[in-house]
Amino acid sequence: MKRSICAFVVLAVLASVPVWSQTASSGERTVEESYLQDPLETMIIREQAYSDSKDMKLVALQYIRQALEEGRASPEVRKALEYLALESSTTVIRAGGVGRVLNNYPDVRREACLMLGEIKTVKAKDALLKVALADNEPMVIAAALRSIGKIGIMDGDDVTQTIAFVVNRFDILFPDNSLAFESLVALEALAEANGGIKDPAAIRAIMKIADGSYITPVRQKAKDLLTKLRKYSGSSGSGK
Repeated sequence: MKRSICAFVVLAVLASVPVWSQTASSGERTVEESYLQDPLETMIIREQAYSDSKDMKLVALQYIRQALEEGRASPEVRKALEYLALESSTTVIRAGGVGRVLNNYPDVRREACLMLGEIKTVKAKDALLKVALADNEPMVIAAALRSIGKIGIMDGDDVTQTIAFVVNRFDILFPDNSLAFESLVALEALAEANGGIKDPAAIRAIMKIADGSYITPVRQKAKDLLTKLRKYSGSSGSGK
């Protein structure tokens, strides 16, 4: 609650600041444009992200989206996204300390995962792997997998084995078509970025989807991906 009040106070102060233009070597820039590149923006995003209020978290995501679009993916922005993506996994707030969970916002976590996919670093990838392993919401995990594929970093088999784990976990509990499809999309993107996939666990996961209780388009996607992976393997074997 204190963080929410602090963030509101900061925003109120900013709203009262007059906007005028100043001349710079790159042209005119308003005070509003200037403060967006100032550490003050980082403080606002941090306070909003760590707020107990879902509305404040959504506003934080709006600021982060603007920062990413303007090429300002700072470490602090990444940390805020990581917190939002992993919040219910790392920090659980319950009513009265023992009641229902008060900070379970799957839509916030999903959006944070999608934005992390635009920060193509190992730390962003590692945070998304944690989400995929710890979260319980298929739509959040699906977003994490899509972003993992978008980042494209594959050092060893940790990424592909995490995706295989997710496929197996939900295939046993209840097959989820959207999650299975996003798993395939992620594996396909990783294969394209790394010249194929050689992890047996990932291959078995794709085969499980191809022969599983999924809708026809998802099973066909899995079969098509197996064909692509065989082509990658053939190219590698021919010395290309």
